[in-house]
Amino acid sequence: MVDTSFSNMTHSTQATERFLHVITWGCQMNVYDSNRMVDLLRPLGYKVTDKSEKADILILNTCHIRDKATEKVFSELGRLRQIKEYREEQGQETIIAVAGCVAQAEGEIILKRAPYVDIVFGPQTYHRLPKMILDIARKSGNVIETDFPVESKFDFLPAPEEAQGHTAFLTIQEGCDKFCSFCVVPYTRGAEESRPVQAIIDEATRLCELGVKEISLLGQNVNAYHGQGPDGNIWDLVKLAEKLSTIPGLKRIRYTTSHPNDMSDSLIAAHRDLPALMPFLHLPVQSGSDRVLKAMNRGHTAKEYYELVDKIKKARPDIALSSDFIIGHPGESIDDFKATMKLVNDITFAMAYSFKYSPRPGTSAAVSTNQVLENEKDARLQELQTVLKDQQTKFNQDTVGRTIPILFTNKGRKEGQIAGKSPYLQAVHVQGDESLIGQEHLVEVNECLTFSLSGNLVKESIPL
Repeated sequence: MVDTSFSNMTHSTQATERFLHVITWGCQMNVYDSNRMVDLLRPLGYKVTDKSEKADILILNTCHIRDKATEKVFSELGRLRQIKEYREEQGQETIIAVAGCVAQAEGEIILKRAPYVDIVFGPQTYHRLPKMILDIARKSGNVIETDFPVESKFDFLPAPEEAQGHTAFLTIQEGCDKFCSFCVVPYTRGAEESRPVQAIIDEATRLCELGVKEISLLGQNVNAYHGQGPDGNIWDLVKLAEKLSTIPGLKRIRYTTSHPNDMSDSLIAAHRDLPALMPFLHLPVQSGSDRVLKAMNRGHTAKEYYELVDKIKKARPDIALSSDFIIGHPGESIDDFKATMKLVNDITFAMAYSFKYSPRPGTSAAVSTNQVLENEKDARLQELQTVLKDQQTKFNQDTVGRTIPILFTNKGRKEGQIAGKSPYLQAVHVQGDESLIGQEHLVEVNECLTFSLSGNLVKESIPL
């Protein structure tokens, strides 16, 4: 259902050209949310600009995962304030809005420290953005929307009118019920909620009509998806993926982020049986120490993670694994860290994300008195990242000599190049005609570079 209560505002603004600039930090879900904000404001006459000084509305879509996230927001807001003041001198009004997880967690603080900010809204309320802008236009003061509304924001979002390319993100599940000790997601995104199947199918179908060939399904616990199906039953991620794979034009399906506890046998089997499901799996473990995993409230042991990975590799031997690691969680000893290093060396990862633990207000780990010294965290993280980088390099080098299908998505950096992604999420470029962009072709990989692979189109290759 699309909210039409602002139709009068839509008609009155379409005659005036207005510009919107969105700055997005953080995860893929924030990228998706930013794109949907654009969809919401397009009927009001707003066009996207990459020049912040040209924008009538400046939206900063924030992330609360990284260290000192709040201070980074205020630093950026200082820059946006200068733009706003300059435009005011030119007689041009500018709205500054702060969205996302920092806005959700620290909304009142933002307005207190930066009163020039006009709108603050959380991840669950951006469907109300047109009304917030209308309230500002009526000179009703700052607007803050950081509640968790009863209605689902997805019921009020319009169908996408433009695709950002041949790959797209699509949120199917939000929120988290796991309450890991280090994580703010349950407090900023709320409880787990799965979108209805038909709404996802409709959005995916529309994206494919706009030229999208690969869709990444998003959720804080995406493999815990349990949405209402058109048949009245609850569908899991496997059944949803099977249905999505029948959409004309959709060649590839990915999903992120997964939790080991929600990796069902049927989902593992789908990686073997469903051709559209890519052989790449992001499966965060966070630590290799059972003691730390318990302190993190992860709900699984290192042994159970090992066994799960073995089961996945037996079903799909060529699968590439990615993971997340948090180093220096409160109470982590050198032996705990060694257990993490053992897990990394035993399993090996095609890529991984690793961070030092940093306290997040409201989480249980933040009040622990057993914090690890910063220099210890720094040294451990550097050791881990060295190994992870070597593993990623080896994985990419092992691809040299193989012939694999590449989905070409854009022009390369050099003249005559086109670039795309392998099934394993590797960047690959070849010499080729731009007419191949949007198609999938076989490529013989012949070189491993620092950040990408290079290869040659297989001459006999036809669109796959």
